[in-house]
Amino acid sequence: MTKTKAYARAGVDVDLGNKLKRDIQSLVRRTHGPEVLGKIGGFGGLFAPNFRGMREPVLVASVDGVGTKLKIAFAANKHDTVGADLVNHCVNDIAVLGARPLFFLDYIGAEKLEPRVFSELLGGFTKACRAASCALIGGETAQMPGMYRRGEYDLAGCIVGAVDRVEIIDGRKVRIGDVVLGLRSNGLHTNGYSLARKILFERLKLKLSSRIPEVRGTLGEELLRVHRNYQPLLAKVPRGIIHGLAHITGGGLNDNLPRILPKNCDAVIETRNWRVPEIFNFIGEKGNVDCAEMYQVFNMGIGMVAIVSQRDVATVKRMLRAKVIGRIERGNGKTRLSF
Repeated sequence: MTKTKAYARAGVDVDLGNKLKRDIQSLVRRTHGPEVLGKIGGFGGLFAPNFRGMREPVLVASVDGVGTKLKIAFAANKHDTVGADLVNHCVNDIAVLGARPLFFLDYIGAEKLEPRVFSELLGGFTKACRAASCALIGGETAQMPGMYRRGEYDLAGCIVGAVDRVEIIDGRKVRIGDVVLGLRSNGLHTNGYSLARKILFERLKLKLSSRIPEVRGTLGEELLRVHRNYQPLLAKVPRGIIHGLAHITGGGLNDNLPRILPKNCDAVIETRNWRVPEIFNFIGEKGNVDCAEMYQVFNMGIGMVAIVSQRDVATVKRMLRAKVIGRIERGNGKTRLSF
């Protein structure tokens, strides 16, 4: 009879962790191109970027998580979608600067490694990385009994991309008279879940299997919709046409648009120019949340914003499948919502 190791009895199964890491190698390799060097499982990932065609390549990096959307994944016992959420959120955060993703690294901290959960998470990471032409070159998995509740974990991701210096999109080209285009979101994406959970589950006592009028599918399915990756769409727009891009995450349109506005410009947003998905209306009405606060907490149906000159509106609108949602006026670097 094999004696259980002391560390495993304390809650950290090193052998299981090593087995799981060996088992995922074929899955992770599917995200690799010739730029990825070395073997999986080393102390660091090796990546030899191909900067051919770039005159002055600039690396762009970002790190993020998916917040309390994880609580929905725990309750639904479904974990692949939050894995994809993490990758797509990070890709979008560098795409707004005009960057294409190069490689991604993940971090999973868990009370205890569950093979099925681990496999689903990695499946979500690799599927999203392949769709983004981004290599998953490494990560860290930490078993920390006592740090997390049973069956729970936390996720974080780090992404590195590249953009030619002359193609960086940083808002410097934004001018009074420009037009604001909005690209639709796929639901809540990865923000506002603490408020949504409080209203939907604590106050209204709804279940993941509940159904909301005019919302397709169950509440659980709606809340686990995958955060959209906008980078492939944005990459089709010719260089220099987009003056500014904003990923609409925590802080909504109110707080994210000012990050790319010159100090003498305001973004005036006509909220009636698009149909707000019903899940947001339901949360706002049933939770008695002020309309202005809803637009600061949630994306309200707009996951990405592009600012272009008036002469390019028709072209970019068609390419991005976007709607005109506002304009740039003289101001002091703020978002003004018109209801």
